[in-house]
Amino acid sequence: MRKNKIFIILFILNLAFFSIAQAALGDASSSPIALVNESYEITIKDSVKLYDVFNKNVSFILSDALASSSGSILVQKIRDNEVVLPWKLEKISPVYQYEFKNFYNTFQGPVKIVAKYEKNTNFLKKFYFYDKNVSSWRPLPSIEDPFKKTITAISYLPFARVAVFSNPDVLVSGKASWYNYKKGLYAASPDFPGGTRLRVYNLENKKSVDVEVNDFGPNRILHPDRVIDLEKTAFKKLASSNSGLANIFVELISLPAKSEKDHAVNQSVASDLKIKAKSAIVFVENTNRVILEKNASSSLPLASLSKIIAIKTFLDTRPDLNKLVTYKVQDENYNYKYVDYKWQSARLKVKDGDILSVEDLIYSALVGSANNAVETLVRVSGLSRDEFIAKMNENVRIWGASSTNFFEPTGLSPKNVSSVLDYAIITKEVFRNPIIEKASAAKEYVFTTRNTKEKHRIRNTNNLLDTSGFLIKGSKTGYLDEAGYCLMTRASIGKSQNIIVVVFGESSKANSTNETAELIKYGAKRI
Repeated sequence: MRKNKIFIILFILNLAFFSIAQAALGDASSSPIALVNESYEITIKDSVKLYDVFNKNVSFILSDALASSSGSILVQKIRDNEVVLPWKLEKISPVYQYEFKNFYNTFQGPVKIVAKYEKNTNFLKKFYFYDKNVSSWRPLPSIEDPFKKTITAISYLPFARVAVFSNPDVLVSGKASWYNYKKGLYAASPDFPGGTRLRVYNLENKKSVDVEVNDFGPNRILHPDRVIDLEKTAFKKLASSNSGLANIFVELISLPAKSEKDHAVNQSVASDLKIKAKSAIVFVENTNRVILEKNASSSLPLASLSKIIAIKTFLDTRPDLNKLVTYKVQDENYNYKYVDYKWQSARLKVKDGDILSVEDLIYSALVGSANNAVETLVRVSGLSRDEFIAKMNENVRIWGASSTNFFEPTGLSPKNVSSVLDYAIITKEVFRNPIIEKASAAKEYVFTTRNTKEKHRIRNTNNLLDTSGFLIKGSKTGYLDEAGYCLMTRASIGKSQNIIVVVFGESSKANSTNETAELIKYGAKRI
């Protein structure tokens, strides 16, 4: 009975985009297609509602109104090399094209499409249809039956090219553990926002429970097969808490209204990734292979991404990380030459005469992007400030970064410029140093000034360290009005491959974070 209610909801959702979809699909006869030698045209008769075609791998179940109409349905299987596939999704069924003939303009639907998937994955599976006007695959409301290994969708489209795809951004099948906090029918999920309603099935005994997401977790890096964690009350509806883990499948019931449009389950997926930043690159560290780029050789301001080269230049002097340094307010005065107001310069909040270690300064510069910490390191490096900056420029020239130049060591000056290709090369060289690798990927750093015993907690400005699902092995953020939002992220793919993603000139911090995450995923699929 509850499945019928869900399909009623699906009917309503389909009606919302039916008129748009009709316009997007255009005239079925306008573009010829190449076909596998499998094509069925079936005359609709009053007594027949269900058609199993292609060895019963796909069915079209007609509404009473359709089943009593005159006309026919043409179903064809399309060759893979004739299909533009979405870059992010994995195709797990053939691509089918269906057309209700003789009443195309008066078609009212609905038609229920049921397909078996050829490859079982643990990720969300949905039917999508191809919108040729925008070169994207758009999702149809779909329900997976993990026991029968089928996907069912409702369509109000008289003509469509459809297929089942798996979405690697949403894990729906795997393990669930339990926790004992905020008792009730609740769950923690890394894929669905708070307020989402899920139906959770035990794959071994078919018991189910409906829960609401009210927390974030589990950590996919530590537990890659963990779908969700259930509050103990909910877990006991499916299995004994003594077992600790259960094999489960989750079905989406509803998303909160604010997430309905933008969540991965409802997003269209283009055939290729469109880069919004002014320039960007996906670079394979081990091989120097460029997977994707946009304006990769254009020199642009790189803002605080300058700091990584400054820290590498300082470390080349072979300092003692435990050496204590006395802070001088003159260090931050260099920073104020490039800002209208002092508060505009990110700084470590220490006072003249405070004592801290070299290591504290390095982490403050890389984790918290503190400009004054960089200038203090320059002062105690043993080089004059001009010599230090010259050494930064000499280093990048040696590494082959010919489009890069530094005017000062922090990145506050828009005269500090590089290209994303140069910066990928720089990143590869700089991250040979394990101190930089560790510090730049630290989520936070805590230290105490030695003279005042004041505690300082510095948090990393790269949100991907918490949300990407990848093992981040290096990062640096940057922003100037002239540079926009810049971000370098170095991610581990598998056991021995690292991808370096650099974006310059994003319009917002959220955009730099989100686009970098997409570029990492893009690179991971093509490495």
